[in-house]
Amino acid sequence: MSAKVAIAEPIRGRAGAVGRWRTLGAIGIKMMFFDRLKLAGTLFGVVFAVVLGNFQMGTFLALLSKNRMFVEAQTDVDLWVTPPGTRQFQGGKPLNDSHLNRARALEGVAWAEPLVLQTAQLTLPNGGREPVSLVGTRAPRFAGGPWNVVKGEREALLTPGGVFFEDAEREKFGGLNYGSVRELGGRKVQVVGFTWGLLPFAPAYAFAEQTLAREIVQLPADQHTFIMVGVQPGADPVAVRAALQAELPDTRVMTRAEYLHEILVYIVTGTQIGLSFGTSTFMGLLVGLITVALSMFSSVVDNLRAFGTLKAIGSTTADLARLLLVQALIYGLVGSLMGLGMVAAMVSGMRNPQLTPILPMAAFGITVVLMVGVCLAASVLALLRVRKLEPAMVFR
Repeated sequence: MSAKVAIAEPIRGRAGAVGRWRTLGAIGIKMMFFDRLKLAGTLFGVVFAVVLGNFQMGTFLALLSKNRMFVEAQTDVDLWVTPPGTRQFQGGKPLNDSHLNRARALEGVAWAEPLVLQTAQLTLPNGGREPVSLVGTRAPRFAGGPWNVVKGEREALLTPGGVFFEDAEREKFGGLNYGSVRELGGRKVQVVGFTWGLLPFAPAYAFAEQTLAREIVQLPADQHTFIMVGVQPGADPVAVRAALQAELPDTRVMTRAEYLHEILVYIVTGTQIGLSFGTSTFMGLLVGLITVALSMFSSVVDNLRAFGTLKAIGSTTADLARLLLVQALIYGLVGSLMGLGMVAAMVSGMRNPQLTPILPMAAFGITVVLMVGVCLAASVLALLRVRKLEPAMVFR
């Protein structure tokens, strides 16, 4: 009785692209976890770059927000009439009633209100002094603030001597409380409300009715720091801006968006803030790239025989590229998530009105994409070493 012997079918061709990605990816992951110390070192490089880069960027955005907060908060102000040469939210050559009246008379303008902004000195109970950025706003519109009110109503500014102060500076201002009486610029004032978080680069904002503010800073009634303009419904702010600029050639007229952009450009190009934080962010990414590249290159060198074996059994350079790319993707994704988690915890732990880093949601997605790209770039450097590898080395 003869037995039938099954003959195996010969292997024909190569595995498909999906199969090769799956196989080489699994091998790459096992190689990563084989040397866990090197794995930790590579992840540390990614995490370090993510934490440093995002923290620096978040701090830069927070500093930028401090410079732009006043203009940004006035969402009902369509146009700003400012002194010529204005690039940030600071006063310059005073505007006058002629500018104000001509702005009000222009077609397309619904309203125009003056704004006073000057520094005033607050006398403390111990005899010392602290500066505040005093904003003079006019009832009943109260254009220009106060906002972020945590105590009191804006109408309380009509109280004789009524002033809003910054809640975060209460202790600094000598233990201010609701109803406290202080001397501001030589004038007795009463605390009728508090705002929160209005701390620009300049001293904290304080708000008073415009007549009181002018008396405190000794500004004549016909002079103004800025003029705020609202356009009529349906009117084009850009067209009204052009007409208003032609009407007031000795001023600078900007839309709200243009003013915010001008402040951004000034901070980035006209100060050291953009250069400083840009350099720090770049250095963080560079350190991450170098750390990941060295770790991956070192891993390749330590596993040359393993890569040689893979080549000897039929793996191509493209297959080894797949292996390294899978490793790079894992390093980038895992390291980014770990780093972003640390940054979020740090920001939450240090939240305060003085300076809290700002991390928009877009930053999370950009960080992941950027760090994956950094890791992929590092894998290319490692591939340059692998592609020159001779399979015969495993037999030596």
